[in-house]
Amino acid sequence: MASIFNSLSIGYSGLNAAQVAIDTTGHNITNANTDGYSRQRVMTQAAPPINLTPGAVGNGTQIQQIARIFDQFTFNSYTSSSADKQASDFTKSTLQQVSTYFPEIDGVGIKSDLSAYYNMWQSLADNPDNNAVKVALSQQTQVLTQHIQTTQAQVSSLQSQLNDQLKTNIDEVNNIAKQIADLNTAIGTTEAGGANNANDLRDQRGTLELSLANLVGANVMSGQIESNNAVDSNLAIKNGSYSISINGFNIVDGSGYHPIGLDNTSSKSGMYSLYYQRQDGAQIPFTQNITGGSVGALLNLRGSDIGSDGKPINGLLQGISDQLDMFATGLIQSTNNVYAQSATTSMQSNPVISNPSDALTNTGLGIKKGSFDLIVYDINGNVAAKRTINVDDLTTFTSGSNSIQAQVAASKDDNADNNANNDVNSFLSVSYSNGSLGINLKDSSLQSQGYTFAIKDNLDSNNSFGSGTNFAGAMGLNKFFDGTDASNIDLASKLKKDPTQIAANTAPTSGNNAIAMAMVQSQFENIKFTQKNSGATYSDTTYGMFDTIATTVGSQTNAAIAANDTITARYTAAQQEYDSVSKVNMDEEMTNLIKYQTSYGACAKIITTIDQMMTTLLGIKQ
Repeated sequence: MASIFNSLSIGYSGLNAAQVAIDTTGHNITNANTDGYSRQRVMTQAAPPINLTPGAVGNGTQIQQIARIFDQFTFNSYTSSSADKQASDFTKSTLQQVSTYFPEIDGVGIKSDLSAYYNMWQSLADNPDNNAVKVALSQQTQVLTQHIQTTQAQVSSLQSQLNDQLKTNIDEVNNIAKQIADLNTAIGTTEAGGANNANDLRDQRGTLELSLANLVGANVMSGQIESNNAVDSNLAIKNGSYSISINGFNIVDGSGYHPIGLDNTSSKSGMYSLYYQRQDGAQIPFTQNITGGSVGALLNLRGSDIGSDGKPINGLLQGISDQLDMFATGLIQSTNNVYAQSATTSMQSNPVISNPSDALTNTGLGIKKGSFDLIVYDINGNVAAKRTINVDDLTTFTSGSNSIQAQVAASKDDNADNNANNDVNSFLSVSYSNGSLGINLKDSSLQSQGYTFAIKDNLDSNNSFGSGTNFAGAMGLNKFFDGTDASNIDLASKLKKDPTQIAANTAPTSGNNAIAMAMVQSQFENIKFTQKNSGATYSDTTYGMFDTIATTVGSQTNAAIAANDTITARYTAAQQEYDSVSKVNMDEEMTNLIKYQTSYGACAKIITTIDQMMTTLLGIKQ
């Protein structure tokens, strides 16, 4: 038969099991608010019996394991929805910030400034010789251009902030990957031989996995998924080999990790590109591989591809920036093309000519085939000479008989009066220097005699606005606006310095308001807007083009908000399901605490009973 000491051991085994259960319950209670903590349970089983006659005698209880209540499928759903929510939250908040740059719905902003700008041209048309109106037009023009510059600067600044955040996030990704690799080593050591469960270490790793998914949408891959039958056959856990990948590239392999690299040395604007370094040292472009988490959203907003100019060539913010540039460039060139019709004594283009022998239509400046007139006025505003300059696919600036320079210098009888002294080539000359084209009166005596000249585009048969060559507008000849895009659009420096030089007239005569009227009319005319990166073209009014930009921002923001509502609902459901499995339930733990306390007391009663039996047994000897 079993000894009385064996009976004492049975009571002790119950005490030990109850104590460990109380310890584990206390561990659960104290970690109820710990992020990533999974509740634990003490799993017990009957100890191997003592085989005697007439049968096996029970030998108490033994602790099988301290199990972590965790389901891999539920956790995977939670991490996936959490990564989606992180990306959606980031996109939503960023676009909401961008939408504040376009407050058009409140009747303020660029569109309001644009309307006030055209209204000032109308005032000048009504009073073409009034210097006070010219000063007011100058001020309103600067308000408009400054607002365009500010809006573009805000978008660019936000891009730069996202770029800085990209570096911070990737550094965090690499740090988390290293921590997970170290935890894998610790987990392997703790669980070696299969005797122990590294529950708390696995919880720490799960928290880091969630953080990594939130950052880059990383996927955890393990050798196999097994049912956790000791706890619940409906729960599953992962065992075996362990790795974390981003679109097929492993950043964690067991106890090793592969950091993601950043490089901005080839970008003039400091925009980071990402690369993955293989074990052989080869660097693989990696920016486009990250599409999930907040980093994926960040790249989608900032742009994942960096162009030769160091700026992103895609991304939502870059799309808005490109549209602002397209709007500003169209406004600059169309306005300057009209303003070039005002008579002046000298024209100097922007320094935009890389090679004077290039064909005009292939320079990317926006010059089109067609023709324009060079018109020379005398002191009374009468046309002294006029010559049509043709632009085709072979026309250059200064090279060849078909160049602008050669066409102006050609000996032609412009007035058909057999007088060689009153033709355009007698009044004007074309020069090239440091990337700029100059058109000037041939000598100072012509200026003292009151001669001036202008450029007027020849429109198509329908007299469509903007259907000419756009030569003066693209080159910035006799310009009203300085600059080339939204970042540098401004009132021409000479007009800013002396607003009274703003011309309302074509011919230099008092009361002539042709330029001012053309400017007023231009707000209702379609302009050709060209996107710099893609080359896509749009035909719309200046109002219409800006409405397109503001509507795009608003639509993207509304779409992000709607998508976020859906993703948040899915995330909440996944989180609730995960919490129902792994999160500590205080009511349940308090009930268990009472249960294990009662068990401990009962087992203690077993021991006191055995003690009394031993006392009786020893008393027999006396």
